Amino acid sequence: MNKQDFFNNWANSYDCLFPSAFYQAIHQRLLEYVNLPPTANILDLGCGTGKLLTRLAKTYPHLTGTGLDFSPVMLKKAKEKNYDPQRLHFTEGDVENLPFPDQQFDAVFNTVSFLHYQHPEQVLWEVKRVLKSPGYFYLADYSSQAQDETTVSFSPKGLKLYSRKKRQELANSVGLNCLSHHYLLGPIILTIFVKD
Repeated sequence: MNKQDFFNNWANSYDCLFPSAFYQAIHQRLLEYVNLPPTANILDLGCGTGKLLTRLAKTYPHLTGTGLDFSPVMLKKAKEKNYDPQRLHFTEGDVENLPFPDQQFDAVFNTVSFLHYQHPEQVLWEVKRVLKSPGYFYLADYSSQAQDETTVSFSPKGLKLYSRKKRQELANSVGLNCLSHHYLLGPIILTIFVKD
């Protein structure tokens, strides 16, 4: 089974009690550190069923947002539950080759999906490309405590967990600057980057 099939199969139970409560808790903590202009245009990479975009849209009533995911089944669920179709849009795509023009977004979000990416530097190049200057990248994911990078065999091709130091090194290699790290929930750490 490949990763796309893995997420397509998970989509029907993705918003069940435990995953839903877990992600909502992360999103709630994440919002404590988010600072957006009132009319921000944002991108959520690996948006799943669209819960973070919904929460951001309720917090920022003039925000516009795009959710990108490679799972058509996750996107179908997101579109069915779309809080505000005038402001929120969902599209299928590849995080290593984003289907957006340069400097389109004020902020990019990525919540517990960076660990799935096989080529993190390429993803970060794409994030930098689509961000305005200044623009912010909010990366919330499991962190490796013991090493710079840890691989876990949980899903097809494994999961890669990065320490705060490794996240910073990866981002610096593409020209994104690390502003801060914040513990959100257990091993989930938010790292905020800026494109100057």
